[in-house]
Amino acid sequence: MLFDGECGLCVRCVRLLANADRQRRLRYAPLLGGAAQEFLRDRGLPTEDFESIIFVPDWSRRVVVSPLVRTDALCAAVAVTSGWLAMGQWLRFLPRKGRDAAYRCVARGRRRLFRRGDGGGLLNEFGAERFVLSPMEAAKRGETK
Repeated sequence: MLFDGECGLCVRCVRLLANADRQRRLRYAPLLGGAAQEFLRDRGLPTEDFESIIFVPDWSRRVVVSPLVRTDALCAAVAVTSGWLAMGQWLRFLPRKGRDAAYRCVARGRRRLFRRGDGGGLLNEFGAERFVLSPMEAAKRGETK
C-alpha cells in the first residue's frame, strides 16, 4: 500500500490497517519514499500532488501486476485484514463511479480537515519489516532488506 505520509488522514488509515492486519500481510510505503517514487516513475504515475492511495497486490511482481487506486485500493487492503475491518470490503459492490467520487471529495479536503501526518513515525511504531524500503532507505536504517 503506497500512501501519502504527509496526510494525517492517510497516516490514520494506515495505522488502522496495520493494527487490523494481525497476520502482517500488508506492506506500506510513503509515496514520497524511494521505493514508492521508483514505482511511480516506472509506471508513469504522478510523483507529487497525490490524490490516491495505491495498492500493489504483489510487490514481488510489481512490474507485471496492475496497481489498484482509490476505493479499489481500500477494498483490497481491508480484504487482507482480519476482524471487523474486513467487513469494509462490501463497498466494492457499490458502483465504482459513485464511491470514487466520494473518495475524491474526501481527498480534496483531507489536508484542511486533518493535521499533517507523520508517515515516518509509523515506520518506528510498526517496524521496518512492515514497510517497503528502497535499498538506500534500508541502508540508512541499518536494515538488510
